[in-house]
Amino acid sequence: MMSIAGNPLGTERVGTLILKFAIPGIVTQLINSAHNIIDQIFIGQGFGELGIAATNIAFPLTSIIVALSALIGMGAASKFSILLGKNDREEASSVLGTALFLLVVLGGMISICASLFLDPMLRLFGATDLMMPYSREYVRILSIGVLFGVFSTGTSYFIRADGDPNYSSIVLLSGAVFNMIFDPIFLYVLHTGIWGIALATVLGQLLSTVLVLVYLGKKFRAVSVSFQIIRLDMAAAKAIVSLGFAIFTTHVLMIIVQIIQMNAFRIYGAMSEYGSEIAIAGAGAVSKLSIVFLSSIIGISIGCQPIYGFNFGNKKYDRVKETYKKALKYGTVIAAAAFLILQLFPRQLLVIFSADDPMFYEFSIKYIRIALAVLFLNALQPITSTFCTSIGKAKIGFWMALIRQGCLLIPLLLVLPKCFGLTGVLAAMPIADGIAAGIVLFFGIGQLKELSKKQAETQDQG
Repeated sequence: MMSIAGNPLGTERVGTLILKFAIPGIVTQLINSAHNIIDQIFIGQGFGELGIAATNIAFPLTSIIVALSALIGMGAASKFSILLGKNDREEASSVLGTALFLLVVLGGMISICASLFLDPMLRLFGATDLMMPYSREYVRILSIGVLFGVFSTGTSYFIRADGDPNYSSIVLLSGAVFNMIFDPIFLYVLHTGIWGIALATVLGQLLSTVLVLVYLGKKFRAVSVSFQIIRLDMAAAKAIVSLGFAIFTTHVLMIIVQIIQMNAFRIYGAMSEYGSEIAIAGAGAVSKLSIVFLSSIIGISIGCQPIYGFNFGNKKYDRVKETYKKALKYGTVIAAAAFLILQLFPRQLLVIFSADDPMFYEFSIKYIRIALAVLFLNALQPITSTFCTSIGKAKIGFWMALIRQGCLLIPLLLVLPKCFGLTGVLAAMPIADGIAAGIVLFFGIGQLKELSKKQAETQDQG
């Protein structure tokens, strides 16, 4: 086991650490985003705009996987890193064991519920009658892999906290690469239809799970891992949920937003010249493009988590502040670059989806122009939220999530379309993002001031 004094999280240059931990995360997020786009390319070639729209209906289910993984994985890894900084390995072991237990139980429950209530779930997500045959065939297979997706993604946070960001990335990359290789094999060689795309995803998640089990069994360094530690400790579970609840709330609200958006596109798209299916397909395509660019921000945000947690636990508050400031700087540069690329070259990017209908391009470009108008501000929320969670300020992270999604975006999505139709659906996003960015920045500055006070107190005591 690595000693607290020898842990590079507390001694190595912050800029070097961010690169070391963020780059694998960025690569992982980019390849995962690329795999999502490649899925859509093959679906677009094989089934057209209707296939793209039908599979976009599965977004909320995919978001549920991410939400549960973040609730348990991010929450537990944040607590785990703080405990390692305090050199409390016994409690850290309890947190790991409880997290593994919760990931398996919750992932299994969601997988079973999604399979049992497939059609009502798809209707809730916004599927139209034309989409239902494709959506049903696709999501029926996808729901089987929820357990594997939750377990492998959630545990990857621990592997990163254990000091091995490269292996953490390999875990997540393996599934994405497997998917990209086998998508065309299932679709064009085996002629499986749209369910083959879903099967490739599930098998990729299974591969990631196997790699996680190998790491837990042979490579984990911070604490000893055995079947005996995999049990529910209520005190550890409370701490995990407390720290993970902010980011979980973010994802749950995102799921609600996705459901409201898809239904709004279905209703108000039908009233427009575009129609429901074009509106849903275009929104999904643009979302996948923007995620590719913003995945680098997510990689930086996740990569900094163990740096924040360890140094906060070790009372090295100057290193915590430096990490946050640099993460915010790097993230904002990336967000600004993404904004410029999407605004300047929308048609050139959208053509990869192989859509035939000119209305698809017309609506998608309109979506980019309006909905992504303040994309350059979108680094503030994920980086600040992870920062607050990682230093144990779960309540602040919760309020940041609630303000942007719950207090601003959801009400705007419900009100603006009644006045402005489909344009109102698009305008809700930049209005919410602009207001939320100012609020989030206020919270971030407040936490930096509080860390400065703690740093001064520590120096006085020393």
